[in-house]
Amino acid sequence: MAETQIEWTDATWNPVAGCSIVSAGCTNCYAMEMARRLQAMNVKKYKGLTRRSGKRTIWNGIVREDHSALQIPLSWKKPKKIFVNSMSDLFHEEVSNAFIEAVWGIMRATPHHHYQILTKRPERMSELVRDRIGEVLPNVWLGTSVENSAVTGRVDELRTVPAAIRFVSFEPLIGPVGNVDLSEIDWAIVGGESGRSARPIREEWIDEIYDQCSRFDTAFFFKQWGTWGKDNKRRSKKANGRVYRGRVWDEMPASLQGSMVEAE
Repeated sequence: MAETQIEWTDATWNPVAGCSIVSAGCTNCYAMEMARRLQAMNVKKYKGLTRRSGKRTIWNGIVREDHSALQIPLSWKKPKKIFVNSMSDLFHEEVSNAFIEAVWGIMRATPHHHYQILTKRPERMSELVRDRIGEVLPNVWLGTSVENSAVTGRVDELRTVPAAIRFVSFEPLIGPVGNVDLSEIDWAIVGGESGRSARPIREEWIDEIYDQCSRFDTAFFFKQWGTWGKDNKRRSKKANGRVYRGRVWDEMPASLQGSMVEAE
């Protein structure tokens, strides 16, 4: 199993390797540096996926479909929440329609798992799910990433996707999103950026999202302050912690708990 320290999931599954930068939220993506490290460890599927730009590692746009990884979830017998493509984007333009359908086939064959698919390309996700896949799997959650107000249109696109659960990851939250419409959105994840080049998060930006979650009955999950804390001081991610408004917020979509218990 691909263990993970991501707070809102149990495991990761990466049938796609490689990606490309599409917006400001990608600038310090952890996956770029991780891909470089995996290449240095001679992990074949990550070879040649990044390049150096000054002192930074960035994607070079090469994307690989890893057919050998498709079968992995079939061996996991215990129900899990599985983050699909934590190191890439399933709906990247270089991923074929046929491969995406193959991923759907595995998710269909493993109804005891819950799959969390996050994309910065919700327009392609909407088109494929509506017009090509044509079914709503109860164990598949579909989501999009929003880092600031410049890309809140992704939420509107997400609403057009047929899905059992729709979610938005406001991470890294690097700017205000305003009164983003969370109608028909089941779950919101909020988090600050981590790492040496992390950009600050502001509590008032989190407040905007929290208020909209309350208004639309959207489950609220606060993942982390990241490198910058509530007091705008730079510390380690661990030191800044996960406390917001005096508590840790680990809310999940309302339909999750019962279905996971039933699967066991």
